[in-house]
Amino acid sequence: MSRIGEEYGVSLDLRPKPVKGDWNGTGMHANFSNELMRTYGKREVFANICNEFGKNIKKHMDVYGEGNRERLTGAHETQSYDQFSYGESDRGASIRIPISCVNRGFKGRLEDRRPASNADPYKVASVIIDTTKIACKKMEEAVVVE
Repeated sequence: MSRIGEEYGVSLDLRPKPVKGDWNGTGMHANFSNELMRTYGKREVFANICNEFGKNIKKHMDVYGEGNRERLTGAHETQSYDQFSYGESDRGASIRIPISCVNRGFKGRLEDRRPASNADPYKVASVIIDTTKIACKKMEEAVVVE
């Protein structure tokens, strides 16, 4: 897009809220899953993963894009920048558990709604993978203890 824009004298602005005002801005939602999420079928798997994300707000927000604080205000289907929430089919949560996942008996994916339109997708993926791995490792250890 940037290259095509050059040919027509147009530039792209990927900031999450390039125009101030009463609107939601632009995000780059990250949908993700792992084998456990796709096959185990327990609400607690999703809750444990989401709870781990809630313990690591700053770690995630540090790579979720410049200017994202202006977009994540708590209004317009966003959670506040420094807060964390998750919920089933909740478009205002930090992480949404899609209703399709719930309807399949908690088998599926999660949607992190916090990354901004200008975030580096590789950094976003990296921090999501790290946090998900930590949560799943804790779940495996809990099962061994029981």
